[in-house]
Amino acid sequence: MAYNVAIIIGSLRKDSFTRKLVNAAIKLAPANLKFETVEIGDLPLFNQDTEAGNAAVKTFRDKIAAADAVLFATPEHNRSVPAALKNALDWGSRPWGQSKWGGKPAAVISTSIGNIAGFGANHHLRQSLAFLNMPTLGQPEAYVAFADKAVDDKGNIVEASKEFFTGFMAAFAALIAKSK
Repeated sequence: MAYNVAIIIGSLRKDSFTRKLVNAAIKLAPANLKFETVEIGDLPLFNQDTEAGNAAVKTFRDKIAAADAVLFATPEHNRSVPAALKNALDWGSRPWGQSKWGGKPAAVISTSIGNIAGFGANHHLRQSLAFLNMPTLGQPEAYVAFADKAVDDKGNIVEASKEFFTGFMAAFAALIAKSK
């Protein structure tokens, strides 16, 4: 059975290391996972007063609702997720009682160009996902240090990390299948 997976990328930069990494990593996923990046850069800051009639919010919420699962890829900003990612979580969970996240399996890839590998962002995001009722892949955990060196010049995961990401994606596919 095929599953639609929404990708939420915490970095808004078009050429970000996080975006390059997740785009390379999904090439190693089982064929039954169909990925679509759901952009978050056009979402306004969360304000319930501006929700009605906002096309960007409606499009975002509709895409999340249509997904079977969500893959989050995030850099670390000040030991947490970027503001744009938190904003997207808020829009997807509102209005109260109409969350688009609930029950959707999730996986987290965190990145850093340093050696801490986005550990703080990864765990901070997991706290929100637990509250949003998203069963989240526990193992393997994907903390990517030196993300600027994780993808080769052809847009592929470097050889040393291919086995890890192949296993990560297989485990995510198994979580999705189990949840469905």
